[in-house]
Amino acid sequence: VQLVESGGGSVKAGGSLTLSCVASGGGMKPQCMGWFGKAPGKEREGVAPISTDYGSTYYADSVRTRFTISQDNARNTVYLQMNNLTPEDTAMYYCALKNGVTCPQDEEAYSFWGQGTQVTVS
Repeated sequence: VQLVESGGGSVKAGGSLTLSCVASGGGMKPQCMGWFGKAPGKEREGVAPISTDYGSTYYADSVRTRFTISQDNARNTVYLQMNNLTPEDTAMYYCALKNGVTCPQDEEAYSFWGQGTQVTVS
């Protein structure tokens, strides 16, 4: 399985970005895909995973009212709409995939990772 992220960039506080993650190479169903963020000097943390088969979504408390994860199964793509960004959202954002029904925010559960896309909020 290969994951390719895009959509990162530099924005002013209050701005918006949409991240995309395209998955290729198949994999076993059901699956979860998730977004994780690694801020400077901090560990990588779960932001929002989604069950690609059932559509269930989960959000970290810090982003629950501002970020939205969605999917386009026809394009094997997961999106992260990020609104009202703050400097605290500055991080490298990674897309990850795991097989199975549950979609935890624990990075240890995910087997496949993209290279990441940088989001910088000033």
